[in-house]
Order: sequence, then C-alpha cells, then structure tokens
Amino acid sequence: MPLSNNVETAACYCGVDAGLAVGARKFVPTVGHCVRPDIKSAIVLPKSKPSKGDRHKLPSELLPGLPDDLAIACLIRVPRIHHRKLRIVCKRWYRLLAGNYFYSLRSRLGMAEEWIYVIKRDRDGRISWHAFDPRHQQWQPLPPVPVEYGEALGFGCAVLSGCHLYLFGGKDPMKGSMRRVVYYSARTNKWHRAPDMQRRRHFFGCCVINNCLYVAGGECEGIHRSLRSAEVYDPNKAKWSFISEMSTAMVPFIGVVYGGRWFLKGLGSHRQVMSEVYVPATNHWSPIIDGMVAGWRNPSASLNGELYALDCRDGCKLRMYDRTSDAWSRSVDSRLHLGNSRAMEAAALLPLGGKLCVIRNNMSITLVDVAKADDPTRQTHLWETIAGKGQFMTFVTNLWSNLAGRNRLKSHIVHCQVLQA
Repeated sequence: MPLSNNVETAACYCGVDAGLAVGARKFVPTVGHCVRPDIKSAIVLPKSKPSKGDRHKLPSELLPGLPDDLAIACLIRVPRIHHRKLRIVCKRWYRLLAGNYFYSLRSRLGMAEEWIYVIKRDRDGRISWHAFDPRHQQWQPLPPVPVEYGEALGFGCAVLSGCHLYLFGGKDPMKGSMRRVVYYSARTNKWHRAPDMQRRRHFFGCCVINNCLYVAGGECEGIHRSLRSAEVYDPNKAKWSFISEMSTAMVPFIGVVYGGRWFLKGLGSHRQVMSEVYVPATNHWSPIIDGMVAGWRNPSASLNGELYALDCRDGCKLRMYDRTSDAWSRSVDSRLHLGNSRAMEAAALLPLGGKLCVIRNNMSITLVDVAKADDPTRQTHLWETIAGKGQFMTFVTNLWSNLAGRNRLKSHIVHCQVLQA
C-alpha cells in the first residue's frame, strides 16, 4: 500500500513474514537495527539513557515475559475500537501505534478494519464529523475538523492510501475560495497539513485513481466563475500538477470512476447539463452522451467492475448499469421503503467489505450484498441495517415531518468515506 510522504513517520516493510510478526525487532526500540538504514524506524527512543528514577517507566519489553515480535503479534489482533486505550498504556505502546509499521502489518495480514466517516453540516452551517465502527456497531469520537473547514462550503473530500482522509478547496464564508489541503490519518487520529492546490476553487469534482487525487472544474470568485482547469496530487511526491483542461467550464454535481475512467456530470457556464469523461492514461477529456450518462443518478458507486446508483430517494432500491445494452436495466429492491422525508433521504453510496453501504441523513446505515443479487427470490435478504432507528421510529419520523410540513433538516450529510486501519 503506497503511503503519503506527509505522514510524520516512515514505514519499513523489510523482513515482514506473510503470517507472523517476524522481524518486528527491527522496528521496536532497544532491539536490533533495521536492515534498511536509509529508512528511519517508525519507533525510536531518545538516545540519552533515562535516569534511575525514570527507568521503571520504560519497560524493556512491550509485554513482560514475551519477545517483542510475539508481543506485536498479540497487539495487532486487538480490535481497532480499543487502540485509543492502547496508546495511553506506556510510551513504547504509544510509539508502536503511532508508527506506520503496526498498521501496515495489520493490513498485510488481513486484520485491518474499515470504519465509516460521516461529515455533516448542521442548520447553522457548522461542520462536524463522526466515525462508525461496523464491527461493534458503535459511533466513535474524533478530533474536531480544522477551523478553516468549520463552516466551509463546496469543499472536496477523498481518501488516499486507504487511511488518509483529505479535505481540500472549498469556500470560506469570510475569505472566499481556498487552495488549502488538510488530511486526517486514521492511524494517528490526528490532522495534518498538505501542499495547497494550484488553483482556488469550490463546488468542484474530485476522484482518486491509482492513489492520486484528481480535481476538476468548479467555481472561483472573479469574472469567469466557472472553471475548466484540472489538477492532480501525487502523495508520493507531495506535489500538485495541472493536467489537461476540460472541454468546457463545468460545476460538477455528480462523478464516479468506472472502468478506469472518470465520469463527471454538471452544469455548464449557461446552466446547461453536460457531461465529460477523463482518461488518465492519455490525459484527455472528451464530452460523452450515452446510456450510462443519460440514466445516471446521484449517489452512485462502482464495485467489482459494476456500476450502481440509487433508484429511489430513501436508497432502498439500487439500479445496475449493463454495459452490453448500454442501459440501467437491472435493479436490487429491498421492497421495504422508508418514506420520502428529508431525514430518510440517502446521502451516500460506498463500497464496504465487498458490499455496498447506503448512508442516510438520519445516520442510518444499510449494507447491500449485491454479489448475491442475481437470485430474485433472495433480494429482500440482501439488505441489512447496521445503524439507525427501527421501523417504528421511521414511521414516527415520517408522520411528524408530514404533519409539521418540515422540509429543513437539523443537519444533513455532506461527505462520506471509508478509512482502513
């Protein structure tokens, strides 16, 4: 897994056995040196020896009575929900969990866990965010978003390296369009700065292809508000670069990566609906009108080479694109719809653990096992609610919304992403 150069520590992957934490002594303080001297260890103790009064605070072993490689083999199996507690046990545990080696090993051995991260805006325009652990079905606390994104509009959100959530661009209510880029690391549970974008922009399109972040179009203050420019960020080089401009200026409202190409649909300079496709291999944009774009709705997602989109407001029915017929001809229906209230409106569609995840504005989350969708007799069994209110509360919410005539939500979801650690 490629990692961003912006992370505070660098990972070394030498000597990692496919099944055990063999070679861990290379990464743990007070034991042997790494066979890659050009890469600093992710866990380093001060060179000066501790005083006699402090020696008891720095045990020589991660777990008393066990070699460090076996201790790490135990610690990487601790569920992610407990990692915040592990960090406060002692300095050596904190440094172990703060480095890349620990989480890279979890990922390599198939122990990494995916959490859902939801960014919301409240009625007063303030941004907050929340993390959901699907394994324990619990919401987890997070550090506040950086102040510059506390009330920003039209900013982008994407995940690089599987564990870094980036916020970029957007419009500050006081300062206007921004070039700023920040990212949150699921491994350190901290926010970091990244290089600014080349161009100020908000309400733009963004995607990730081959672990590079692409942005295109959007708006910026000035005479020519709509933008044609596009750029890409390579985390390995920590650098933004311009790519070919779009055929015409656009403010995208939907985008997806499908078949290695980036599809965008939005509004042109004269508010007309238009769509373009970008091919990274050739660095070329071109207008596109076909059955896929014509029937495309938001939100949408690609999974295992297939393209899916919601077919109803509450996200209880999915459509599948058939490349052969160039039409949205297949569907996966739960046959149990939740209603048309704003609270039940589906805000995001994401891949999660080989399934599709539907997230609604009321923070309810449903998993859909689309891999088994070919059996029409089992479609109702493909849907599983892992977070949210029961059917009775859903009925009450819909009834109260209709009686009160409320169309304005207390809060609504702006972005959703999945991070692995």
